[in-house]
Amino acid sequence: MISKIKFTKMHGAGNDYIYVDTTQYPITDPAKKAIEWSKFHTGIGSDGLILIGISDKADFSMRIFNADGSEAMMCGNGSRCVGKYVYEYGLTDKTEITLDTRSGIKILKLHIEEKTVSTVTVDMGSPLETDGIQWEGKYPFRSTKVSMGNPHLVTFVEDITRIDLPEIGPELENHPLFPDRTNVEFAQIVGKDTIRMRVWERGSGITQACGTGACATAVAAFINGLTGRKSDVIMDGGTVTIEWDEISGHILMTGPATKVFDGEIEDK
Repeated sequence: MISKIKFTKMHGAGNDYIYVDTTQYPITDPAKKAIEWSKFHTGIGSDGLILIGISDKADFSMRIFNADGSEAMMCGNGSRCVGKYVYEYGLTDKTEITLDTRSGIKILKLHIEEKTVSTVTVDMGSPLETDGIQWEGKYPFRSTKVSMGNPHLVTFVEDITRIDLPEIGPELENHPLFPDRTNVEFAQIVGKDTIRMRVWERGSGITQACGTGACATAVAAFINGLTGRKSDVIMDGGTVTIEWDEISGHILMTGPATKVFDGEIEDK
């Protein structure tokens, strides 16, 4: 029997996902659905599928499936959109929400303008690992490994426009140093506490933005003496503000959450 599932297309700084409230529309085989629905010519078109559900630990839960069907640990841009979804669709009237993810409980603070969520601040927790890598041979640069609950490899360059991301992104994502693959960011300091960043996401390829990637980039910039604790990270799809709180050690990410459209798709 074919049923119909209601979904909402949303994006955070251009990082777009398909959102489904699984309390109303349970999804069987979400990895397969993520692959099918994420295709731009034959599906809805997105960077992946995000499922909103219940949790015994938090107000809501979030599961993220990339466009290739792999399940992600965390998505900063996606979490902001979840906050907007649950508030504007009447699932909660709270403006501070706890969200259960595979990388732990995250706290979302919703910034409301005329009953609409304009921006969201996400407490992303503390970076779990930072480590420098001096490449040899093919890659003439130094990178910084940062874990934000998921792995990132951040490299600062003089001119980001000279980086062939479609070529080098998948090479580094699948490098033997990263048995579980990694997200890949290239960044350039373009002003005081201002960073231009592009990303190759593990499981999705080039995306317009990556929230955890922006956090990892800001962390790498600070520990390498390139910025202060607060910086703006400009990505292809928009800008987020990242602050590494000195007292708590937590990373706070503030950025937009935008609804694109509602739709309905057959669950075959």
